[in-house]
Amino acid sequence: MIVCVCKSVSDRTIRSSIAEGVDSFDELQFELGVASCCGKCEESVRDVMLQSGVCASRCGVEHHVQTAPLTFYERKAA
Repeated sequence: MIVCVCKSVSDRTIRSSIAEGVDSFDELQFELGVASCCGKCEESVRDVMLQSGVCASRCGVEHHVQTAPLTFYERKAA
């Protein structure tokens, strides 16, 4: 399944990179470009890392804290 739509990265590609030794989210982001455009796939990428067993070695899921929600304001023409 496609995890990162912006960069067309699948869960298989992520698992393959992990099998080749990539063991942190930052490395995946650098190598594959995941979560570097819109960022919507970050949680899914981290989930794939967790399922692949690399979470204990720095995927960040166990320490991932949701920050304050973003508020978007609409500008109205004068």
